Amino acid sequence: MTSLAARMLRHRPGSSVATLLALALGALILTAMGVLVESGLRYHPEPVRYAAADLVVARTDTTFTGKEFDGEIYRSTVALPEGGTVPAALAGRIRDLPGVSVVGTDENIPVVSTAGVPLSGRGWGSAALTPAVLEAGAAPDRDDEVALGGVRLGSRVDLVVGGVLRSYTVSGSVSGDAVFFTDAQAAALAPHRGEVSAIGVIAAPGADLDDLRNRIAGLAGEARVLTRDDSGLAEQSTDRAAAVLLIQVGASFGGYVVLLVIFVVAATVGLSVRHRRRDLALVRAVAATPGQVRRMIVAESALISVIAGVLGVPGGLAAAHWLTAELTGRGFLPAGFPMVPGALAGPAAFLIVLVSAVLAGLLAARRISRIKPAEALGEAAAEPAGGGKARFIGGLIALAAAGSAALAAVAATGQTAMGAALGMLYLFVLAVSLLAPWINRSAARLLATPLRAVFGTSGYLAAANLRANARGTATVLTSLVLAVGFGGSVWFLQNNIERQAVAENHSGLLASRALVAPAGLSDSAVAALRAVPGVRAATPIRHTTVLAALMGDGESVAARAVDPAGLASTVDLSVKSGSLAALRDGTVAISRTQASMFRWDLGEKVEMRLGDGTAIHPLVVAIYQRGLGFGDVILPLATVVGHTATNLDDEILISASASADAGLREVAAAHPGSTLVDTATLTGGLARDLALSAWLNRMLIAVMVGYTVVAAANTMVMAALARRRELALLRLTGVTRRQVRRMVNAEQIGLLGTAVVLGGAIAALTLSSVVRALTGNLVPYVPPLGLVAVLGGTTVLALATTILPIARLLRVPPVEHIGIKE
Repeated sequence: MTSLAARMLRHRPGSSVATLLALALGALILTAMGVLVESGLRYHPEPVRYAAADLVVARTDTTFTGKEFDGEIYRSTVALPEGGTVPAALAGRIRDLPGVSVVGTDENIPVVSTAGVPLSGRGWGSAALTPAVLEAGAAPDRDDEVALGGVRLGSRVDLVVGGVLRSYTVSGSVSGDAVFFTDAQAAALAPHRGEVSAIGVIAAPGADLDDLRNRIAGLAGEARVLTRDDSGLAEQSTDRAAAVLLIQVGASFGGYVVLLVIFVVAATVGLSVRHRRRDLALVRAVAATPGQVRRMIVAESALISVIAGVLGVPGGLAAAHWLTAELTGRGFLPAGFPMVPGALAGPAAFLIVLVSAVLAGLLAARRISRIKPAEALGEAAAEPAGGGKARFIGGLIALAAAGSAALAAVAATGQTAMGAALGMLYLFVLAVSLLAPWINRSAARLLATPLRAVFGTSGYLAAANLRANARGTATVLTSLVLAVGFGGSVWFLQNNIERQAVAENHSGLLASRALVAPAGLSDSAVAALRAVPGVRAATPIRHTTVLAALMGDGESVAARAVDPAGLASTVDLSVKSGSLAALRDGTVAISRTQASMFRWDLGEKVEMRLGDGTAIHPLVVAIYQRGLGFGDVILPLATVVGHTATNLDDEILISASASADAGLREVAAAHPGSTLVDTATLTGGLARDLALSAWLNRMLIAVMVGYTVVAAANTMVMAALARRRELALLRLTGVTRRQVRRMVNAEQIGLLGTAVVLGGAIAALTLSSVVRALTGNLVPYVPPLGLVAVLGGTTVLALATTILPIARLLRVPPVEHIGIKE
């Protein structure tokens, strides 16, 4: 049957073009997403900072434990967003072990030149661990000396260290971008007192590294002991964050695309098989067994998927290359990030489209292969009236599941509600696809009178045809519903999130000014601002990330650490319960969304971990509304001191009278790199940051919506061109070309109206559920132009992909089409 399938494809390629296009585009998108995931998974950081160390002791991640439904314990490991630390005293204990030659501690000291260039501050004791070479001069010997490159020996250099301007004498010249202090000065400047970022070990010649590693592991506690090949994992770099981003983006969007491919391929393969009922009925009539017919259809689907994979996978690799360039240019990926060529992504995408096509072929062949040959020939002449009991029951089950997901989405908040709403979207579309024959017949009855009133005789024919061909137009209805439902929900979600975040930030900022510095601000800046006459309050804000357990997995949550003193004069978080006046060390304020997501209540002690892995159990003293604008967790500044990467503030909000402007400018001038701005500038910066981060989401959503639109157009063109014999018969019985065109227009308007109502309802329910969960707004924001684009685009899609092919068919004399092969 495989050879027969190949001959049928060769002689009648037109019936398979739609399936080929859908599979090829699916393979292209899946390959591109797969390259992202594969690049992230296969990323292994090369050792740079500790390239000379044999072993490195560092804490890079933290572990959460949970229970499966069967009681089985499982663990999930999460990278520490602020980077972990290890006790500095551990270095002395390691130094006493046999087989150790050199032990060096390393601190990440935030240093910025007066020109704004970030540098890596370290103690000279860590120089032995690095590839840095002392090219001239001597190592720093006094606390006012440094070694760095590009500066004349003996000259004075001003550096912003820990947010404070300091002056040093250059004692030596070293390669690289590091600034080396004396070990004593590095310990004094380090963000974490008594802690270090890592401890590097150089083994003595002939020492057993495995034995030494095991000995050190016995002393290291939760810290990891990394070999030289893995020591890059101990380095906090943008590459590691980029690898995580690639995995998250590629996996999440790739999963949605897989579902779309399954929907689209099932529709196109089913439509292709339905349009070839005469061929398949004849094959059955000449004694082909049901199994042979199924094998032939599956073989056709497999052959088409192989061709689609050959075409789509190389296109996906090219698309991944373009996407990498875009991500790098927009700052999502650091320059030079090692992207893989897709050795696994390509075959995986190929396998997915192959399996999807084979399964779709099996489903499509189910009915035609099971009926008797005589019935098959009869059904080839007329569209079957019923949709099948199994299909109807399956549709009701999908509809019930979608209703349950809708209730869950309405009742939940946060990411739980978002997941339920997206599941609801797919379930509703699945229910529509299964129940489409019954929906089409019901819609045809309801629209019969309006269509006759508007289109006359052509409207009567259109209504009759919609009723008679309810099963044949099911795929067209599903495609239109998918386009409207998908385009009208996920595309507008990003608009709502951005709009709400900016609105919350704008409404919640009570301060009139802000002091900002990309390199961070020290405590001295806060003290100086509070001393300026006319300043009512100065609130330092430190951006960080906390980790909390959700069903056993560690979830990252955006947090802000603030000084509670004067907070009411600078920020309004729209507190719904509790009070920010109670915020102090050992307490926390939570956004409404996160409180619902983690099931945290006012007055409850909750468990979370700071960005460096330190466990805390703060008491919830307030639940607030404006989480999108200010982060989902508000901690007292005292709680996070010594637990962030730089231990510096990101901005200081200032509530002051106009008379304080001169004093504020003096403070800004005394802190190089800082800028005094109004709070509207902060909100504008947030809007720009959101727009930049939203670019990736919008681009990927556009790809999915575009794939849906192309698939819908593909399906409708295929359905239109399959009506040659039907339209020819109408014309031979006296129906004019104008009447045929009006009939087709009336049919499409009926289908379009039904699809817009169903798809619009699905989109509205999905979007409103997610927006309510994330923002608290009952009515989502839909840009007018966006609404016009969705509805107008769907209308143009429905009409153009039908009217143009039909117009082409009508130009051919009907006698040429009445006997033409399918």
